[in-house]
Amino acid sequence: MMPAKKKILGILGSTKANSNNERLLKKVGELMQEHINLTIFNQITDLPHFNPDLDNEEVAAVVVDFRKQIAEADGVLICTPEYVFSIPGS
Repeated sequence: MMPAKKKILGILGSTKANSNNERLLKKVGELMQEHINLTIFNQITDLPHFNPDLDNEEVAAVVVDFRKQIAEADGVLICTPEYVFSIPGS
């Protein structure tokens, strides 16, 4: 009996359509399909900028969904571009 596939959430940090990072995550999912179920979160541009004052009872639906996906995952794989030796603003 094969062990159950791990549920992996791939967080796409690029805001560019069809980015290298997106293709990389898709390739990982393809290569590891026997071992993992990869879901790609590609809504980084829909998330509000970080502001602790906004983390109250009225959290945006996209944030609620994002938190739920992270909580339900067995693991998280973050794939984001690097610009000028740092992470992108989004």
